[in-house]
Amino acid sequence: MDLHLRGKQALITGASRGIGRAVAEGLAEEGVNLHLVARSRTDLERARMELMDRHQVQVEVHAMDLSQRGRAEALASRVGSVDLLINNAGAIPAGPLNAVDEDAWRTSWDLKMFAYINLCRAMYARMRDAGGGVIVNVIGTGGERHDPGYIAGVTANAGLMAFTRAVGAGGPRHGIRVVGVNPGLTRTDRMENQARTRARMAGRDPDQWPRMLGRLPFDRPAEPVEVADVVVFLASPRASYVSGTIVTVDGGHSVAR
Repeated sequence: MDLHLRGKQALITGASRGIGRAVAEGLAEEGVNLHLVARSRTDLERARMELMDRHQVQVEVHAMDLSQRGRAEALASRVGSVDLLINNAGAIPAGPLNAVDEDAWRTSWDLKMFAYINLCRAMYARMRDAGGGVIVNVIGTGGERHDPGYIAGVTANAGLMAFTRAVGAGGPRHGIRVVGVNPGLTRTDRMENQARTRARMAGRDPDQWPRMLGRLPFDRPAEPVEVADVVVFLASPRASYVSGTIVTVDGGHSVAR
């Protein structure tokens, strides 16, 4: 299926690994030129070379920490107008209410919540002036499942879901679609780190982290490409009447619970 994306410009945060890297691969395969953002320049340069070699698209990289005040606006000014924004950066620590201190809440929210909001604000204005665009916020099923052992992530994800629905409801009047994707457990470094934390909090050997995943649909976590394929489709004109919607990609796990 031709997704009618060839020649468009996309900005992807958290693009050097995991789901963000898989989204970059999927968009590049469709002929989209990319701006990749992450903290590690080394990882970004590796991704840039691989993507340009495989797909012959233009790739620019921006090594920066979007949790810092003013960075989202600076990035938007550097990049200019793009057709697609994929917000994906962020890692919120696991833990119940009494185990996550104020510094951890603020630091992780600065990247996962406020960077999403600030970059949406900056890029939305540019998309409106250009006549349209698409924003996809990769959020997480924590906003649906309300696990007390992931209290900071649950709260941030629920807020970003509401934010996405609200902005997506008003976006069509400006030719802009805003949608969200909620991945469940996905095979990334972050998934392993969270499982290790849960094992440690439960007094278990962190190396036994796979046991903390529990029973999963299809007896496995999702692969990053399975989430990325949904993101790429929603970003495309093939999903042209979808806005203000959150799509859950977790194999039915949330429903089963």
